[in-house]
Amino acid sequence: MSRTETDVASGSGPPPEDDHAFFGQPKGLLALSGLEVWERFSFLGMQAILVLYFADTSAHGGMGMSAGTAASVSAAYGTLVYLVSVAGGWLADRILGSYRAVLWGGILIACGHYAMAVPTQGMTWVGLGLISAGTGLLKPNVATMVGKLYRTDDDRRDAGFVLYYMAINIGAFAGPLITGWLGDHKGWHWGFSAAAIGMTFGLIQYVAGRRHLAGRRHTAEFALAPDAMRRAIRLILAGLVAVAVVAAALAAAGRLTMGRFVDLLTLISVIAPVVHFAVMFASPRVTPEERGRLRPYIVLFLASTVFNFILFQAYSTMMLLASTNAETAVLGFDFPASWYASALGAFEVALAPVVAALWVRMGHRQPHASNKIAIGVVLGGLSFLLMVLPTSGHSSDDHLMSAWWIVGSYLLLGLGDVLLETSGMSATTKLAPAAFASQTMSLWFLSLALANGIQAQTVKLYDDVSKPAYFGVNGAIAVAAGLAVTAAAPWLRRTMHPVH
Repeated sequence: MSRTETDVASGSGPPPEDDHAFFGQPKGLLALSGLEVWERFSFLGMQAILVLYFADTSAHGGMGMSAGTAASVSAAYGTLVYLVSVAGGWLADRILGSYRAVLWGGILIACGHYAMAVPTQGMTWVGLGLISAGTGLLKPNVATMVGKLYRTDDDRRDAGFVLYYMAINIGAFAGPLITGWLGDHKGWHWGFSAAAIGMTFGLIQYVAGRRHLAGRRHTAEFALAPDAMRRAIRLILAGLVAVAVVAAALAAAGRLTMGRFVDLLTLISVIAPVVHFAVMFASPRVTPEERGRLRPYIVLFLASTVFNFILFQAYSTMMLLASTNAETAVLGFDFPASWYASALGAFEVALAPVVAALWVRMGHRQPHASNKIAIGVVLGGLSFLLMVLPTSGHSSDDHLMSAWWIVGSYLLLGLGDVLLETSGMSATTKLAPAAFASQTMSLWFLSLALANGIQAQTVKLYDDVSKPAYFGVNGAIAVAAGLAVTAAAPWLRRTMHPVH
C-alpha cells in the first residue's frame, strides 16, 4: 500500500475526488505549490538583493563588504539554510509530522524577514538565523508532501514535480522584481519588508488548503516513543542554548570571526552528507533493496552539487557582475541590476510547463532521470562558459556588456534547473528508504548546502582572478561532470529501479 493510500485509509489524506482536480494532478499540488510561490518570493526576493546589500557602502545603507567577501558571506548563509534541512527532515519524521514542520518553518521564515526589515546590522543577523531555521523545516518537507500525493509508479509524478517547480519559479520571478525595485529606490530594508509580507501570504494560503494534503496527520509518521520524544526535545533545547552561549562567548573574545564562521560552515557541509549517507547505509530500518538504490543516489547527489554550485552564483557573482559590468537598460528602459535574477525565474516558469507536457506525452518513453540530470549539469556549465565571451579582451574592468549576455546565460541555467531539480526531487522521493522519507529529501538539500559551502570558498577568488578565467574554469568543470554522469547512465538505469 502506498503512503497516499495509507493516509486516505487513516482519514488523514485528501478526499479521493482530489486526485485529478488540478489540471489532471492532485489538488494538494495546488496548495503546496501556492505555499512555495510565496516562500520563493520571499527567499529569492531577499537573496537577489542580499549580496548587493552586503557590498553596498554604509553611507547608502549597506554593510560595506568587498565583492568577494559579500559573495562568500551570502553563500555561507545559503550553506546554513540547507544544513538545517537535515534537522528539519528528522523533526518531521520523528516529532512534528510533515504538516506541522512546514507550518512552523513558515512562521520562522516570516519572523526572520520581519527582523531583517529593521534597519540595524544586528537584526540582519537575527533575521538570517531565523530564516535559516525556518527554511530547514519547510523546504525538505514540502517536497516530501508533494511526493506523498502520488503512488511510486504514477506516470504523472515527474510532470507533477515540474508543475510544482514552475510554481516555485513564479515566486522566483516576482520576488526580485518587487524587492529589487524597493531596494534600489527606497532602501534595502524596504525590500526585506516585501519579502516578509510575501511569506505571510504563503502561510495563510497553506493553512487554508490543508484538507487537500496527504500526510497532515497530527503525529509524525515514524514518531519516537513518548519518553524518547521528551528526552529528544530536552536535548535539542539544551543543545541550542549551549551553541548560542558558546558562539556569543567566542564572538565576544574575538575568536569567532566572520571568516572563520564561513570556513566552519564549509567544513560541516562536507562532513554532514558523508555522515548522513553512512547512517542510512548502516541503519537496520533500511532494507537491502533500499540500500541498493542509495548507491546510484550518490551520483545524483554529486551531480546536484556541481549544478547548484553554478546555479547559486546567479544570486552572488552574477549579481555582482551585473551591477558593475552589465548594462541595466533594455530598449531604453532602466532597471535595477537585481532584476536580472527575475530572468532566471521567468525562463523556468515558461519552460517548466513545456517540459512537463513533453514528459506526459512521452510517458515511459521519456529519458531516464539520470540523463535529464546529466543534461541539466551540462547546461549549467555552458551558462558560465558563455560569460567568457563578453568578459574577454577588455583592458579595464569598467566595460559594460549587453544585457542579453546575462539573459542568455540565465536561459541556459533555467532550462538546466528545470531538468535537474525536478528529476532529482522526484527521484529522491522514489529512492528514499521508507524510514528516512523526509530525511532523504533533506539529503538532497544537503547537496545544495555542499554547493554553497564550496561556493563560499571559491567566490573569494572573484576579486583576485580575471573574470574570463573565473567563469571559464568553473563552467568547464561543470560540463565535464555532466558528461561523466552521461557515461555512467547504463549503470544508473540498472540500479535505480523503480525510477525511470
